[in-house]
Amino acid sequence: MTAPPLRHPWPAPAKLNLMLRVLGRRPDGYHRLQTVFQFIDRQDRLFFEPRDDGRIRRTSNLAGILEESDLVVRAARLLRDRAGSGLGVDIRVEKQLPAGGGLGGGSSDAATTLVALNRIWDLGLSESELTELGLMLGADVPIFVYGHAAWGEGIGEVLTPIDLPEPWYLVLVPQCEVATAAVFSDEELTRNSAPITIKNFIAGDDRNDCLAVVRRRYPEVSAALDWLATVGRPRLTGTGACVFCTFATAAQARAACSMAPPRFSAFVARGMNRSPLSEVSRV
Repeated sequence: MTAPPLRHPWPAPAKLNLMLRVLGRRPDGYHRLQTVFQFIDRQDRLFFEPRDDGRIRRTSNLAGILEESDLVVRAARLLRDRAGSGLGVDIRVEKQLPAGGGLGGGSSDAATTLVALNRIWDLGLSESELTELGLMLGADVPIFVYGHAAWGEGIGEVLTPIDLPEPWYLVLVPQCEVATAAVFSDEELTRNSAPITIKNFIAGDDRNDCLAVVRRRYPEVSAALDWLATVGRPRLTGTGACVFCTFATAAQARAACSMAPPRFSAFVARGMNRSPLSEVSRV
């Protein structure tokens, strides 16, 4: 199999957390979680141009994201060094997903970089090896390498595939970024939720333990949730800032979207159990 033509984009889709429970804090400071991940059909796009001089460069300017700290650049360097490759790459990122929004944009970009360069550089690493590298970059990277809607445990990296309805979502993007570390270090965060089962989630237990803390710390998120409550059942993805509600049809979601206050960016997206990255990487 060969990778898609170089000038074709590699997708880096967004995700929603449909549930998030915090079960406890680990000795290393991370939290034990239960969550449910589902992809949506909104995505960043990445383009890769191989180099033979070992240099890794990001050729696009991204506001507020320095090249050296960009997860895309870090992922490419980590993969190159792990494989002992002398190859390099120029990476162009076309951003659609907001930073600090809980949609996983940076993590998804990193996962796409790992998957794409594994193919383009012909390294032959397995999915489990790529997942291991992804976890070194961030707790959300493994789900994007995995490529299927999943029940997540551990810090979110222990994944069990789950087949879910694929509804239409109205997503609001408040004009703020949520600092995930600040939410998880907040003294008022619930950290002792009892674990549940997939069956419990399917039956409707889909609370997000971060909701109260995020509402208190971020008034813009709280306002977005309050407005969403006028058109549906509002929910928070991860630690936010993005909030969403579910509709059975695209027409219903778009009608609600048309009423969203101008202070919020809003978009409609379809839920997906399979990531478009998993389809491209098998071409």
